[in-house]
Amino acid sequence: MVPRVKLLVVVASFVNLGFSGAPTAPPPKRAKVKNNSGVMPAGLCGAWIKEPDGGLFTSPNYPEKYPPDRECIYIIEASPRQCIDLYFDEKYAIEPSWECKFDHIEVRDGPFSFSPIIGRYCGQESPTYVRSSGRYLWIKFVADGELEDTGFSARYNFTQDPDFKDLGVQQPLPICEFEMSGPEGIVESVMVTKEGKALQTEAVDCWWSIRAPPGSKIYLRFLDYEMQNSNECKRNFVAVYDGSNSVEHLKNKFCSTVANDVMLLSSLGVIRMWADETSRRSRFRILFTTFHEPPCEGDAFFCHSNMCINHTLVCNGIQNCVYPWDENGCKEKRKANILDGLDNTNVTIIGVTCGLVIILLTVSIIIQIKQPRKKYIIRRDEFDPTLLHEAFEPPHYELCTLRQAPSSDGEILPEDFPKLQRTSSKCIHGHHCGSQVSSTRGSRSDLSLRDAAAILSEMEPSLQPPFPMQATPTSRRNILVMKHSYSHDGAEECDLDDELYDGPTTSRGRAAMDRTVHRSVSNDF
Repeated sequence: MVPRVKLLVVVASFVNLGFSGAPTAPPPKRAKVKNNSGVMPAGLCGAWIKEPDGGLFTSPNYPEKYPPDRECIYIIEASPRQCIDLYFDEKYAIEPSWECKFDHIEVRDGPFSFSPIIGRYCGQESPTYVRSSGRYLWIKFVADGELEDTGFSARYNFTQDPDFKDLGVQQPLPICEFEMSGPEGIVESVMVTKEGKALQTEAVDCWWSIRAPPGSKIYLRFLDYEMQNSNECKRNFVAVYDGSNSVEHLKNKFCSTVANDVMLLSSLGVIRMWADETSRRSRFRILFTTFHEPPCEGDAFFCHSNMCINHTLVCNGIQNCVYPWDENGCKEKRKANILDGLDNTNVTIIGVTCGLVIILLTVSIIIQIKQPRKKYIIRRDEFDPTLLHEAFEPPHYELCTLRQAPSSDGEILPEDFPKLQRTSSKCIHGHHCGSQVSSTRGSRSDLSLRDAAAILSEMEPSLQPPFPMQATPTSRRNILVMKHSYSHDGAEECDLDDELYDGPTTSRGRAAMDRTVHRSVSNDF
């Protein structure tokens, strides 16, 4: 009996193996969906089914009545240069009310609760077709505590944005992701090109993930921000996520001319930058600081704004707190440590430069000290005290004209004329008359009668009579008298001081003439 039972078991196993064949393959998995996640997962606030090209979501318990006191939020996100089309099924029923103040569906054109509202719907008729103007739709379902109904079922798909119809389908974007951590750090847009994540001509969709220690939070402060195409969020924006990079955790989105600081409530923050080909000059620079709430433990610094930051961030030249408490009273400390940032190369360059400057100054001072002494010695060797008198007391001379009376036969009288007659004569002033004589003959005190006579004899042959000779009964002649004047007025006139009388040329006459000339010269000199 037992062998028959064993035989039946073996046969049954072979039959089962023949009908079953090879093990059946598992059912194919659905393709992974990006950028269209919802806030509430399925089972908690209605069904949420996602497909690569669209999806479906419903009210709780659909097609049965939805439960009371329920609020569900759905956020749909499309890819760049796409928009969203939303359709409601015909089987639709929500408690009607005036202006839908009780149970209702609210649809907004954007990712936030303050985005522009498209419509608020309730009643027994399903809403009409809805299209977003951009990449996001924000949908909220509200049910109060009375009069529940069937609810709704909605489908959505993605279509090309009409604003980018001429540009065609968006090309695949390069992978651009960064991981950052630490007590502080700088997130900036230039990291995309510095690290070779994308070319300057490519559109970018970059993500920066900031991880703080468990139980900590993150404070973001914008240091620099500029959008090339301001107020055009379809072309460029900077978004901040709190907790993950899912659309339901979107905290802020900036695409205008200003951006404000953001305080994240989780230990994971995500910064996203979208810029198409025409917006690559958009830039931002954000300082992130990790902190935890008071009480501050250990050597943590209290920021007076419910923040406890790392003590190494105090007096580092950067404001890490919401208010600059960490940088107050740090000027003296920074002045004392002004050279801390210099490396060996900078110190060497500064030292060599200072050395060269000191050497040049020393050489110039030595030259300035020695040069005046050489000039002083040369001046003493060339000094001539005999030139002092003429330099400080220059003499002036007046030149009187010589008038000669011609004899009857037209000849000039000989030097020994019989008599001299007093005549009046005008002076012809020369600008440098007599300067050479003065320099060669000496001063007034050294001039003697013999010198005066010698001067007269030297100058007499060179003079020509200014006027023609006239026949007179007696020949007479005017003499040239050099008068030494110390007056500074060179325009004075001079006259003969003594009268010379006519007489025969005898020894007595010559003696009289010598006395007259001697007296005249003595009076003048």
